[in-house]
Amino acid sequence: MPEGHTIHRLALDYGDRFRGTAPRVTSPQGKFSDAAALLDGADLTGTEAHGKHLFLGFRDDEWIHIHLGLFGKVAFGPAPAPPPTDTVRLRLAHATAYVDLRGPTTCALVTDAEKQAIHARLGPDPLRTDADPATAYARVSRSRTTIAALLMDQKVIAGVGNVYRAEVLFRHHIDPYRPGRDITPAEWDAIWADLVALMREGVRNNRIDTVRPEHTPEAMGRPPRVDDHGGEVYVYRRATLPCHLCGDGIRTADLAARNLFWCPTCQQN
Repeated sequence: MPEGHTIHRLALDYGDRFRGTAPRVTSPQGKFSDAAALLDGADLTGTEAHGKHLFLGFRDDEWIHIHLGLFGKVAFGPAPAPPPTDTVRLRLAHATAYVDLRGPTTCALVTDAEKQAIHARLGPDPLRTDADPATAYARVSRSRTTIAALLMDQKVIAGVGNVYRAEVLFRHHIDPYRPGRDITPAEWDAIWADLVALMREGVRNNRIDTVRPEHTPEAMGRPPRVDDHGGEVYVYRRATLPCHLCGDGIRTADLAARNLFWCPTCQQN
């Protein structure tokens, strides 16, 4: 499932191509046809992301709410748009560009009030200017749940996924099994600030890189990571491989229904 930086990047890409225009809105697959007909030719006024939720705004108070889930894909292209396949849930198109959405978990037309209800159930997003890290820490500091599980809970903090949770805990030498209530305010401030910086970099580069300059392949004289996901990381999907810092084997275990990765030597705090 895409992490929050990908959704924020999509919001920027949709906005760059379609904000201020009145695109054709269609649903070749048919599952969004009624809503598409209502929006066809309407002005796209804004785009927004909160965690893993994408919002495309039309007119004053109509929004397409998109959640990609595990299988959703977005593909942009130049005009003229090719004939759509019957897997396209939503297509926006105008004289210079088109974009197709396939396989989302959610693609729904919502009112502004319904959109606000979605925001209300999500935790603060490190990529949003209105985010309050103290709100997230209030939940973390009261919880016996592991910090690794809390970081994946979208009601606690929105947009963090499996890669960012593993990497930020490694970067701060925090045992992923520590209860949230044992995370100090200073540790939380450092985690939050790091997530803000890492995820902003992810938006800019459209990939996740988490290693510090002194630990890049060039700096350490090691081979670059070879992985379909791209990006240089410390522990994510590196089970049994040696830690870049201490040489111990990276471990993996199931936690919060996802594979957790960590270094048992570097993450003892």
